[in-house]
Amino acid sequence: MGKYFVTPASRQTNCGRFQATFAVQRTQKNSSYCRVFRFDKTFASTEAAKIYAVTQGWVHALQCLD
Repeated sequence: MGKYFVTPASRQTNCGRFQATFAVQRTQKNSSYCRVFRFDKTFASTEAAKIYAVTQGWVHALQCLD
């Protein structure tokens, strides 16, 4: 994604499903940017949650480029 790094993650909820999270990071000269996004939506597997997280991260990073 060029200057942006998208880091997907997932965590297991109390009910046994998985919640998606991603971080968007950017470092440019003397400034840095890092935001963490968590979603209420849950998934049956950790893989599905991570796919959702990375997809949402790419969408967010592309919007930041505009």
